[in-house]
Amino acid sequence: MTSEEHRPPISEQPRLPDALSPPSESPATASIGPGPGSGGRGRAFARALTRAPFLLLPFLRGVLAELAVPAAAPLPPLSRPRRLNRLPHVVVCLIALGLGLAAMDELSNGYRLGFPLGTLSGFALGAAVAFALWRPVPAWWLSLGATVVAAAAAHAGLVADIAGPRTGPGAGLGVGPDWPWSTSALTAQAVVLFLLALRSPTRVAVGALSLTALATYALQGLTVGPTAVGPTAGGPHPPVAPLGGPHYHPTGMSAVVAFAAVVLLGTALRGRREARSQLVEQASLTEEERARRTVLEERSRIARELHDVVAHHMSVISIQAQVAPHLVDRPTDELKENLEGIRQNALEALTELRRVLGVLRSENPEDPYGLGAGAGSAPDAPQPTLDRLDALVENTRAAGLDVTTEIEGEQLPLAPGVELSAYRIIQEALSNALRHAPGSAVKVELWHFPRGLQVRVVNSRPQRPAPPSPGAGHGLLGMRERVAMLGGTLVTSRTSCGGFAVAAFLPGNGTAPPDDDARTDHTFPGPRGEETP
Repeated sequence: MTSEEHRPPISEQPRLPDALSPPSESPATASIGPGPGSGGRGRAFARALTRAPFLLLPFLRGVLAELAVPAAAPLPPLSRPRRLNRLPHVVVCLIALGLGLAAMDELSNGYRLGFPLGTLSGFALGAAVAFALWRPVPAWWLSLGATVVAAAAAHAGLVADIAGPRTGPGAGLGVGPDWPWSTSALTAQAVVLFLLALRSPTRVAVGALSLTALATYALQGLTVGPTAVGPTAGGPHPPVAPLGGPHYHPTGMSAVVAFAAVVLLGTALRGRREARSQLVEQASLTEEERARRTVLEERSRIARELHDVVAHHMSVISIQAQVAPHLVDRPTDELKENLEGIRQNALEALTELRRVLGVLRSENPEDPYGLGAGAGSAPDAPQPTLDRLDALVENTRAAGLDVTTEIEGEQLPLAPGVELSAYRIIQEALSNALRHAPGSAVKVELWHFPRGLQVRVVNSRPQRPAPPSPGAGHGLLGMRERVAMLGGTLVTSRTSCGGFAVAAFLPGNGTAPPDDDARTDHTFPGPRGEETP
């Protein structure tokens, strides 16, 4: 006999009480229930909601840590005007003084806290506003603590006989004082929160705002009944909320809205300031990168120019090593072998120089020597020397400048690199005068000394304004690089008559003397527009 045979009929089975019986689904409820496959999505959503508090715990822990152990965040002075750089600090301190006096009067008389609680609470509110200029988070704690203490102490004394005439909205209508945020406390807390949002991260400002709203809810929402009663039912008076008989004007909601607005404003201004700082930093990095690139471009151009000089010397060495055995009667095998080794080394060095030049030229194949567009046959021409100075001066005169030259001293042989650098320095100086001092008179002076060559190019005051010149301005930079390569000195400065002078000394052999401790570059303040783009 099975168990089903002993089961009593359905009508005889004991029935559970209605409270303990499982709820039955109505047809309407069953018809709108979730369809097949929606149970998995619902369970996933429920798991996400369950996990959300645990995911927020690290963030909340970090915010509370920053609020508990705050760092100094002083308000910086204005960058300009310099005479008014401390104006915001003075204004905030004056506001703090006014709010402190107003809070003392309001808490002592309006809340009837008297001395010392009302006076100390008002003083704390004013001090918090001033303290927020340097440490906004501790100032926020001070302002919030003073308000909570004053509101809690005043709550027991807010009885019907306190209500009386007051200034502002509801004046003369018998409305009680503002609670829990008095006018002075609300203003002080708003200023402190604004300064906090202006100087602290957004998460800290939002955390402070949340704790302020929580404290407001704890004061007003948990201690006040759900109803609000006015002095007379249906009268024109604003509603007031009672708790054991007290009458007051609730300011919790309006205070939280005002606090949220100032935090939003301070956060927006802080984000704008940070974005501007990042732009300035990026512009500074871009300027440094541009200067670094300009230096590399100048050095590459100098290297391309000097390649011809070095290649010429290596070719001469190779040819002389090849011809030398034929100039000696019956040269020995050892001599032939050494001369052949010199020739092979010269050829290998020449090959490596060509490879290096190929790398330098590959950066700008259309203008490998940096001479400007359209210089198709220029790379095949020999590098200029001081022998072509007259042609350079004539071309500059044809462009509209009055150029005179003066050469003094015995012209001794100079290294090819020295002559090339001297020519390029004169060329850059004449280009500066032509571009930035139109109509001026230019004098080119060359002094030959036993130790080297001194070059000086001076232009007078321009006769008319110079047109804007595009470019990065690296003519003087190229001069410095050339002079530094040869171990010479360079001086650039304004003249007393409004012109500009460039003076350089280049050692004759291209190397600095051992006792020369002079600086490679002496640049004095001058008009920036006189640099060569």
